[in-house]
Amino acid sequence: QVQLLESGGGLVQPGGSLRLACAASRSIFNIAPVAWYRQAPGKQRELVAEITLLGNTNYANSVKGRFTISRDSAKNTVYLQMISLKPEDTSVYYCNTVIQNTAYWGQGTQVTVSS
Repeated sequence: QVQLLESGGGLVQPGGSLRLACAASRSIFNIAPVAWYRQAPGKQRELVAEITLLGNTNYANSVKGRFTISRDSAKNTVYLQMISLKPEDTSVYYCNTVIQNTAYWGQGTQVTVSS
């Protein structure tokens, strides 16, 4: 098993930046990819970004060029750097990994983009 703990959310003005962190309870980067999802009220959860075992990254079209996913293996932590934030980025952001066909989720961190 693995526990995922997100942090770094908050209230930011449009055009602002935030960096989210997802800390894993043990080393997983050599066995599983890690992804960030988000879910806004009344909407389905959507994939935002993922980083593969090889360190390749993929992004939703809506965040390309603004969000960057990265990882620090020494800290068992994945980051999501978000810049040029828009009101439509307002969501609860979740960290996710799948290990041996079992999905693990963090508790989520709220990001609110508003003036």
